Amino acid sequence: MTVTTDTDLAARGAARVDWIRSRMPLLAATREHFAAARPFTGHRIGMSLHLEPKTAVLLETLQAGGAEVVATGNHGSTQDDIVAHLRRAGMTVFGRRDDTLDEHHGNIAAVLDEGFDILLDNGADLAAGLVERSATAGVIGGTEETTSGGDRLRGELAGRVPFPVIVINDSLLKAIGENKHAVGQSVVESFMRITNLMVPGRRFVVAGYGWCGRGVAHYLRQLGGKVAVVEIDELKAFEAALDGFRVGGIEDLAGWGEVFITATGHAGILTAPFFEKVADGAVLANCGHFPWEIDVAALKAGATAVTRLDDAIERVDLPGGRHVILLADGRMMNLAGREPKGNSLESMDLGFLLQSLSLERVATAAGTLAPGAQPVPDDIDREIARRMLAAMGADR
Repeated sequence: MTVTTDTDLAARGAARVDWIRSRMPLLAATREHFAAARPFTGHRIGMSLHLEPKTAVLLETLQAGGAEVVATGNHGSTQDDIVAHLRRAGMTVFGRRDDTLDEHHGNIAAVLDEGFDILLDNGADLAAGLVERSATAGVIGGTEETTSGGDRLRGELAGRVPFPVIVINDSLLKAIGENKHAVGQSVVESFMRITNLMVPGRRFVVAGYGWCGRGVAHYLRQLGGKVAVVEIDELKAFEAALDGFRVGGIEDLAGWGEVFITATGHAGILTAPFFEKVADGAVLANCGHFPWEIDVAALKAGATAVTRLDDAIERVDLPGGRHVILLADGRMMNLAGREPKGNSLESMDLGFLLQSLSLERVATAAGTLAPGAQPVPDDIDREIARRMLAAMGADR
């Protein structure tokens, strides 16, 4: 039997990161700038974000700028070889791929215990932890990657975060480049990779017509899928209808759809009333940040049997002889399964450049920013758009 050591894992992670790094020219230029300017000298960045190869390139870029890094991933998406590689690079990193949810919460607590003065958050877990511990003193600011985290900052945490948090997902540049096109592509790729099922001719229901839902719906249709959209916002539902999609309620479409993909960022999208009506053999999947859009607990509580069929596939037998297929236990499907790839390299080069320059703004000019959640500064958005157009050779 071959035993994989930490050294083996680190070497494998380093090789994967080498490829990713070579295809991220925007971060490469910024890494050179940071190495000269050292904007993060004297700062410790606490991070909670998916630990995969593209994130490793981001962390290398911040480290080149003088940052000390303490980090953990998100539940179910951590890649062990990347953790080993980052540890070998001198970063304090917590987490494993097979961590339970309780262990994941322990990893977040460990980052909070280490202390930091700048946060790089995903889902506002670190911000919420700081507030819960009354430990916001000394934190000068940070960034939040997701819409879900932005909603928490403006909802349950509103008025309780005394430092600026730049919400990367508020950027129109990120919405177009990463959410619509990269998430759309990666969700469809992940569905095909995990299930090995055909897209053309299959009936898909996409819950949510925000930027991610738009992308998923359009990419499915481009590959020949028949697509319906569920959207409670009248204006977005109107847009989906004019874009040529069938529009309806989730329970009305329960018997029509063969695959249901949630992309809303909100809890309780597929719940017990839906499970009572869903068609036999339907596939249920989620691409939102939190694993709460599909009520997995209610689904399994009402099951007659649950059988794991593959790494990210479960068969859930229901009363009356029906069954559904659940992907990734309701977690983000585009970072699940064997050899998950996530969003495209180009989109994350763009997205992580937004992160890098926003964190630089916090490190060097936090006093010019208002406390609480706020969008990416317009000058950063426009500068990155110019750089991205040049990198794409869009004028050729």
